[in-house]
Amino acid sequence: MGSTQHYVIIGNGVAGNEAAFHLRQRDPESRITIITAGRLLFYSRYELPRLFHENCDWRDFLVHPVEYYVDNRINVRRNSFVTHVDADRKKLMLAHKEEIHYSQLLVASGGASYLPAELDEFAPLLNGFNLYSSACKVRDILPQKGKVVMLGGDVLGLDLARNLVSDGYQVVLVTTEQTFWPHRVESDERALFIGALRDMGVEVIEGVKIERIEQGAPGMSARHIQFDNGREIFADVVMPFLGLLPAADFMMGSGVDFERGLLVSTNLRTTDQNIWAAGDVCQIWSPEENQYRFYYGWKNVKKMGEIAAKNMTGEDIHWETATDQKLFIDKNRQLISPYWEHD
Repeated sequence: MGSTQHYVIIGNGVAGNEAAFHLRQRDPESRITIITAGRLLFYSRYELPRLFHENCDWRDFLVHPVEYYVDNRINVRRNSFVTHVDADRKKLMLAHKEEIHYSQLLVASGGASYLPAELDEFAPLLNGFNLYSSACKVRDILPQKGKVVMLGGDVLGLDLARNLVSDGYQVVLVTTEQTFWPHRVESDERALFIGALRDMGVEVIEGVKIERIEQGAPGMSARHIQFDNGREIFADVVMPFLGLLPAADFMMGSGVDFERGLLVSTNLRTTDQNIWAAGDVCQIWSPEENQYRFYYGWKNVKKMGEIAAKNMTGEDIHWETATDQKLFIDKNRQLISPYWEHD
């Protein structure tokens, strides 16, 4: 008799797709559904800087061909927004009023770009880079050798910065406490890393706060930034790279314990026996530190997807050691982050 399990995965990123792969290997007769708010199949966001120096479109970023999902009977529900999870009834609700029943649920919805309250009013003048569509928009409006102002400079932003500089664009980094996030940088290391960024060709502005961002005058650069020390600069694009917030508002009211992210034990199970979480959306219990911790990066998130899938199908595997998360400068004076490495 075939499996009656319906595994539902919220999120179409690294963790969710890795979980779907292992679920199919371990339970060949089950139903597997991935629910995503996006319009595309799983693609590598780490590769998006290629848009600036290669002639490519969305198909070049897909991790799996379309046939993969057909062959493995993985149903991807695109452009679908989860609004609520009813853990008691084991159902989730979509924005268009459809209900989907699950046997077991994996929340792998990742994180949304963080924007502090003081920048909210300027949000319409900022450009993100977390989606293919957003990256294409930046590519299309940024002139050759144009100027980009980055706010914060988390590791995703710094990855884009190094690619832009190598392609002849100008990059200005306005540092904040989120610079180098999610790396934990000691105060005595920060100056060395800032120096490496300058050696890379990035202009770094420290110790200032943004007072205003305005639309540029006709015939001038598209953006005008004013700082609290009286300095002003012009740019073609202003981009916030200020870290991530777990994207799990739909879990509010589900009864699952939530702090900054979904709280999971070392086997990635939440406080509900049928709900699991993996990736940027969850905080994993660390017995050594006696607290819950986030773990980031392609390799860590991919491993979470595998562990969650195996435990959802009867094993008892626990999260133990994360991939090295240390930021460093190599022998060529290049800033290197393990988060930039993926397979």
